[in-house]
Amino acid sequence: MASLEGKTALVTGASQGIGRACALELARAGAKIALAARNEAKLTEVAAEITAAGGTAQIFVLDVASEESIKSTTKAAVAQFGVIDILVNNAGITRVGLMMRMKRTDWDDVLTTNLTGAFLMTQGVISSMLKARWGRIINISSVVARAGQAGQANYAASKAGLIGLTRSLAREFASRNVTVNAVAPGYIETAMTAVLDEKQRDAMMVNIPLGRAGTDAEIAHAVAFLASPEAGYITGHVLDVNGGMYMA
Repeated sequence: MASLEGKTALVTGASQGIGRACALELARAGAKIALAARNEAKLTEVAAEITAAGGTAQIFVLDVASEESIKSTTKAAVAQFGVIDILVNNAGITRVGLMMRMKRTDWDDVLTTNLTGAFLMTQGVISSMLKARWGRIINISSVVARAGQAGQANYAASKAGLIGLTRSLAREFASRNVTVNAVAPGYIETAMTAVLDEKQRDAMMVNIPLGRAGTDAEIAHAVAFLASPEAGYITGHVLDVNGGMYMA
């Protein structure tokens, strides 16, 4: 495992699922962790896991759908740690429904949380990265951003938007040694996918050459690699972690 000693990572949606796994993996690599999410109780549990293993973690209650919450959280995190070296934009929501029946609020809520939230989080921490002339921004996209998905026009659009944001910011920040990449998970066993019934799960498996769902830890390993010094010559890239479900 590459060392992230001396680095600080801010992970959104860190209270559960992929965000929690990323926080734990980055902590194992030696990074100090700023844990951000809405659920303070769950954040406290993750922080306890990290500190019990000898790491350092601080919790920040954050609503990525709120610009004011983002501004106060990023300001507090930078004040607490001095610099944010690694940002993992993971927080996201879904509002499933066919486009013809989709409510405008379901569209707006998903785009605001998944895409605008990542944009504003990046704005909130980028100055410290540029001053340090070192940084890693990793956006959690999705296989549906690459392949599309009926009933998820809002979610797919938000995650595809993250890919465009990733590549644009990679060009903007490269001269200051700040890399920007995305990880696009496929079908991963998380609370978000736990709502699927057996028939839906079986239909998913048919389209996965490896024949199984992925784990949040496997996404975290990909994130940790992109955050590492060894990934310093990778920017503007989308790393597909999907068991072969989609092959570009």
